[in-house]
Amino acid sequence: MRPLRYSINITLDGCCDHRAGTPDEEIHRHATGVIARADALLFGRVIYEMMEAAWREPDPAMPEWMLPFAETIGAAKKYVVSGTLEQVDWNAELVRGDLGEAVRRLKAEPGEGIYTGGVKLPMALAELGLIDEYEFVVHPRVAGHGPTLFAGLPEYLDLRLVDRAEFESGAVAMKYEPKRSA
Repeated sequence: MRPLRYSINITLDGCCDHRAGTPDEEIHRHATGVIARADALLFGRVIYEMMEAAWREPDPAMPEWMLPFAETIGAAKKYVVSGTLEQVDWNAELVRGDLGEAVRRLKAEPGEGIYTGGVKLPMALAELGLIDEYEFVVHPRVAGHGPTLFAGLPEYLDLRLVDRAEFESGAVAMKYEPKRSA
């Protein structure tokens, strides 16, 4: 069974607006590695459209160190959960119907894992208990605004720290697994 991994950049005050982070070459290398170790990406419509707009045809003015991320995400198989999109491309396939059933089917396929990002879809996946690993890349910044991560989650999500990495920028990537009831 393929694990479903979730990774997101957040600020110290929990803001998960993609514009609030402090990306640099080291963090991009890390994100490239996260995506590269997945067989597929699972996105909601908003993240899919945002990633496609930013990375399908990278801005030629972007720093060269961003290109490996663009190549890695471009080559990845993508599944897009959407009830409004009629079609997708960019190596993507629409996921429709019952979210839990669809994701369980994807997880049951052989492989190294599935990566997801964003805010709304991961919240639904967390509520269904389908995420096997959470990674929060916490940037040394206080945004003072939202959106915040998992706002409105109906129950506590108890996690245990399994790994961490510190970056020269002061950002810290922390990986957690859900605590399973014994």
